[in-house]
Amino acid sequence: MPVFAEGNLMKKHGVAALMIVAMAFALASLSASAKDKSGDAGRLLTGRVVDKSDAPLPDAVVYLANTRTRAVKTFIVGKDGMYRFPALSPNVDYEVYAQYKDHKSDTKTVSQFDTRPSVNINLKIDTK
Repeated sequence: MPVFAEGNLMKKHGVAALMIVAMAFALASLSASAKDKSGDAGRLLTGRVVDKSDAPLPDAVVYLANTRTRAVKTFIVGKDGMYRFPALSPNVDYEVYAQYKDHKSDTKTVSQFDTRPSVNINLKIDTK
């Protein structure tokens, strides 16, 4: 009889241990999804594309390259010359530049070591 009771005791502890592990995984999962929805959606890069006299250049194209994967995102600026790239990984360097017709701005770098959650880089293009 003691062996039978001991076997039940082992089963109860085994089930309890499994439940604790399952609860830990569930809490970790909830914590991760809550973090994603808490507004911590990565870094934000904004700026303006302007000419030498600081006038906006509508329809300029801004290129953002991930230096790890070399994936490129683009943004076509509106009348105000503003661009915006949200949800950038804080652990990656990015290169950004703008092009307007046959002219190009200097390439700027957004460094992973710059810990600001929001970075503003204005891009100037000499259109002459």
